[in-house]
Amino acid sequence: MSVGLGLPIGDPVQLLTWARRADAAPFSTVALLDRLVYANPEPLVTLAALAGATSRVRLQTEVLLAPLHRTALLAKQAATLDLLSGGRFTLGIGIGGRTDDYLAAGVDPRTRGRRLDGQLATLRRLWAGEPLSAEVGPVGPAPARPGGPEILFGGFVPAVVERVARWGDGFLGAALPSQQMDGMFRDVEAAWERAGRTGRPRLLAQVNVALGPDPVVDRARRELRAYYGDSPYTDHIVNGLLTTRAAVREAIASHLAIGADEVMLYCWSPDPDQVGRLADAVFAPDGDWPGVTG
Repeated sequence: MSVGLGLPIGDPVQLLTWARRADAAPFSTVALLDRLVYANPEPLVTLAALAGATSRVRLQTEVLLAPLHRTALLAKQAATLDLLSGGRFTLGIGIGGRTDDYLAAGVDPRTRGRRLDGQLATLRRLWAGEPLSAEVGPVGPAPARPGGPEILFGGFVPAVVERVARWGDGFLGAALPSQQMDGMFRDVEAAWERAGRTGRPRLLAQVNVALGPDPVVDRARRELRAYYGDSPYTDHIVNGLLTTRAAVREAIASHLAIGADEVMLYCWSPDPDQVGRLADAVFAPDGDWPGVTG
């Protein structure tokens, strides 16, 4: 099993340091979330910078709000990032739940699901080198990975499960305990089989973490609360932040037990020393810990 890092958004200038340290450690992936009406860095631009600062670690959107983006431009951006990173890019896709992001982009939020479904067919077609339409030719460059970068879908509704089966390479589940995530994983696998797909979907789980002294953990809780705002789930998410070595290891082990291929540790304090703390917590030998690899 692989363990990746979701990068904090509280101090974008530190992200190059985070990525370089993750690349030097055994972590498998670095990832960035997507919002429009928020102070986070734009993920595709930022991941392009991180691609140049790293050589091994994968680069992932977690998740990109694809309906906010023009489809042909998104196809070009994703293919370019995949090409320049040497095939290290994973496009995590979702639709989000905040109306203001859609209003800012001039997109009707009521159409986001239908819009995404239409985008997926176009993305796959363009990455295969086909014309955009009868009037418009292909949109290059060709991605490093044949057929386009790996696509993961994040979310919790049945439509997400069906999108994985029809268009995706895997599923990303966030902020659920392993007992509930188990059901989502099994639903994805069942939909994959019904669709007649070969092999199996990649299954990823995300948990929120912050390791370090009290100021580091307190900053992480403030960042989480600010990000989720007045959501009815905010208190539950903030209270579920993993803040000890034992809790992080237990979460990874429990998701490994239900078949996760990768666990993303989403970090909410911008302190880059968290990379070393988490690497020590996850990868350092300790008794009968079920080892993980990058």
